[in-house]
Amino acid sequence: MKTILVTGGTGFIGSHTCVELLQQGYSVVVVDNLCNSNAEVLNRIHAISGENVDFYHVDLLDKAALDSIFIDHDIDAVIHFAGLKAVGESTQIPLSYYHNNLTGTLNLLDVMASHNVFDFVFSSSATVYGEHNPIPYVEHFPLNSTSPYGRTKVMIEQFLQDAFVSDPRWNVSLLRYFNPVGAHPSGLIGEDPNGIPNNLMPFITQVAVGKRSSLSVFGGDYPTPDGTGVRDYIHVVDLALGHIKALEKLASQAVKSIDAYNLGAGKGSSVLDVVRAFEKASNKKIPYEIMPRRAGDIAEFYADPQKAADELGWEVQLSLEEMCRDAWHWQSNNPNGYVLE
Repeated sequence: MKTILVTGGTGFIGSHTCVELLQQGYSVVVVDNLCNSNAEVLNRIHAISGENVDFYHVDLLDKAALDSIFIDHDIDAVIHFAGLKAVGESTQIPLSYYHNNLTGTLNLLDVMASHNVFDFVFSSSATVYGEHNPIPYVEHFPLNSTSPYGRTKVMIEQFLQDAFVSDPRWNVSLLRYFNPVGAHPSGLIGEDPNGIPNNLMPFITQVAVGKRSSLSVFGGDYPTPDGTGVRDYIHVVDLALGHIKALEKLASQAVKSIDAYNLGAGKGSSVLDVVRAFEKASNKKIPYEIMPRRAGDIAEFYADPQKAADELGWEVQLSLEEMCRDAWHWQSNNPNGYVLE
């Protein structure tokens, strides 16, 4: 049985990936500082999978604590989700984002190398493509981000490129996510943001459950079919399965490599497309208000996912309607997220 270390494993994408790993027979060790997640997730992961993870409440900035985990466990590979992730917040506290995301990753890579662990799946982002590349985004495009958060992703990808060139034992998948939404179909785990949601779907679900009065739609005058921003939405379970495919490729290839893969549906949906799909799935009316555009937002982007299909054998299976159905199932069963009343 292979043992996978998952940093940030109690977060939205991390928790769903832990479930898929456990259900496919992997042993899972989770490291998380719980700064933007809840330990209740661990109980839910067990309820879904029937298996437990080994959990360590550790910050990646604590290199000694991280080293002790590698001493105690025979780690085969690492999936790295941990990091601060709000684009807007990153413009307000950029140095915190650089320190946390970059130093934490450097500590992790140092500790991995000292224990001869070189298989690494990195949680990157479509934000690395910036705002000037044509759509659909293809992996060979030049990278450039408009926010400190996005720049940490670009820099970490560069760390890994340089590490691979210097030491060919490194074996790396860079997974560039588009817009993950939805929840596990059990309704036991899902997206539970702190404070006002930064992402569209949890904002919609909180309106539907009565926590917010209406949805703010930022920008109604974009050059898109209905004037609202168009994004590439992907079900979080599909995304989690992409990490399994990436691990399998790393484990099976004789020649080590570093490769980037877009994980997206390959088509865009507007904000109002998502609202209508959610209303249909939930039978709830979502009032919304068109607001001014947000600085840094672009009209439209979506992935070219062909490389992931060709090299990982991965493609999306779940529709926008299924994303909305599962997101509503999660939120309606957990109106306060993981906070137990």
